[in-house]
Amino acid sequence: MVMAVSFTRYGRLYYLDPGEHSPKVGDKVLVPTDSGPEVAECVWAPQWVSEDIEGLPVCAGIATEEHLGRDEGNRRRRAEARSVSKRLIRRHELPMKVIAVDYLDQDNVFTVYFSAPHRVDFRALVRDLARNLRARVELRQIGPRDEARLQGGIGPCGRDLCCATFLKEFEPVSVRMAKDQDLPVNPLRIAGACGRLMCCLKYEHPLYTKAHKEMPEIGETVETPSGVGRVVGRNVPSDTVTVRLEESGARCACPSASVCSPRRQHDAMYTSE
Repeated sequence: MVMAVSFTRYGRLYYLDPGEHSPKVGDKVLVPTDSGPEVAECVWAPQWVSEDIEGLPVCAGIATEEHLGRDEGNRRRRAEARSVSKRLIRRHELPMKVIAVDYLDQDNVFTVYFSAPHRVDFRALVRDLARNLRARVELRQIGPRDEARLQGGIGPCGRDLCCATFLKEFEPVSVRMAKDQDLPVNPLRIAGACGRLMCCLKYEHPLYTKAHKEMPEIGETVETPSGVGRVVGRNVPSDTVTVRLEESGARCACPSASVCSPRRQHDAMYTSE
């Protein structure tokens, strides 16, 4: 059994073993963390999965009024720290942008995540923050990708950002991957909300690499159900190729399984059994 929760609305999903509990979608549950159980919202109700998944943290139960009150107090403290941080940053005239604030009430520690164009001397700022918030304060500078992950948003595809929902780690992405996927090498077309290359170029790349090995090359002469023609385009997601017919000059989109060069190879591959 597996369930999924989120600490923020439309935020990253975390998977749990429901244990003996059966929460419904929208219920507030307790998630075990290093600093104790934290309140999260059930996004996926417990369900059976075909694979055996081990090592998932076990749900600590349904959140009580005491837990909800503590969580609401922590939210207010984080909002207060965010407001105070912005005000003091303006006072110190530092080129910083507050991205997110985390708070551990057991240790009374604030962690302020910020972005900046270069390294910043924030020692005076930390002292003022600690004095105003009456707590220990840690400042951590993050890059553009982490900034997008923490803030969330909508990607060029119209869906929530991968990094803010299910993507756990950032992997290297290169322009070569965009070229292999027949995408225009235009920063406005292949860049994500963070301004860097889209992460989906990485985990979709193996699909395109495999498809290009199996599909006919651009310019290759092939036989189709409509006649002989030359390949002028390939569409990997739909597994089709665009062929310009020699007789009429018309273009037709054919499933890659119905296109062969020559036809005997196709019949031998798909009708051998």
